[in-house]
Amino acid sequence: MFFAKDFIETAEGLIFAVVEQGLEDGKVLCFLRYVLTPSGWKKVVTEQANNLLQQQHSDYLHYSPVLDAHLHAVAIDRIVTHHQPKHRLQQLMQANRHDIARDGVYAASMLGAGAAAVERDLFRLCELFEQHGLDLAQTGVTGSILVGVQKQDSDIDLVCYSRDVFHQCRAITRELIEQECLQALNDQDWQQSYERRSCDLSFDDYVWHERRKCNKAVINGRKFDLNFIDHCADSNAVVYQKCGAVTLQCRVTDDAHAFDYPAEFTIDHHQISSIVSFTATYTGQAVSGEMIEVSGVLEQSEHGVKRIVVGSSREAHGEYIKVIQCSD
Repeated sequence: MFFAKDFIETAEGLIFAVVEQGLEDGKVLCFLRYVLTPSGWKKVVTEQANNLLQQQHSDYLHYSPVLDAHLHAVAIDRIVTHHQPKHRLQQLMQANRHDIARDGVYAASMLGAGAAAVERDLFRLCELFEQHGLDLAQTGVTGSILVGVQKQDSDIDLVCYSRDVFHQCRAITRELIEQECLQALNDQDWQQSYERRSCDLSFDDYVWHERRKCNKAVINGRKFDLNFIDHCADSNAVVYQKCGAVTLQCRVTDDAHAFDYPAEFTIDHHQISSIVSFTATYTGQAVSGEMIEVSGVLEQSEHGVKRIVVGSSREAHGEYIKVIQCSD
């Protein structure tokens, strides 16, 4: 089974990030993230990824009628390696524990001191979570660490596969910051995060929303993020058609799936049932009872159900969710 935050690798030296659970026409929906070059793996941005595939591997370009979106897709028989966050984290934890038990030092990465430093910080972070009762069997690591291409300045991207474990992880993070075992992001960290997101919020609005989510912190000077993927989510596809851009204000009535991928907020509106965000920036953005302003793309299902999608494209320019009135 394929889940968002997994990576898949092809024989051509391409690594794609999976963006949707399950398959569509026998293909994994994904987006190209890394390309193997003579000097090693190179990370590519959206425009570079699309251009490379158009010029060299156009068969990986894909239009999804379910998502009504252009993205990438890889047939099962083209995949040579399925990189899974759970397996990778277990591998790294076992390797470090074995080395510490043997000679009291952390495992040294074959990729060099910088990569090894990232693994040490990951190991220490997971140790702290375990010491506070977290079940690491329900967690994994994604991003550059998942495929072993991390560098000295790489962040840590953890994934939780249980809703309870994810919220427990957030609570432990908050507690560890209070105990000064972890650190909150500083102004420079927030500025870097904001610039990387390039979202349609002001810097102050972005930071205000992010601080209260408790899904980001710093260990040993290295930022980490907490993500949630629901292994039990219904993978039955519902086809939606885009109806055009929309901006409106509404009240959130249910935030139970605010941190899911995609995030979902049920709203109090006479025609539109929910807001769905495929953009990590707006995960956990609002809580029940809050008034928000949303700008996105209105979609309608074959059954007439309407929703607003934020993140209809990878960059989501002009699309956002922001709280305009907090709940009491």
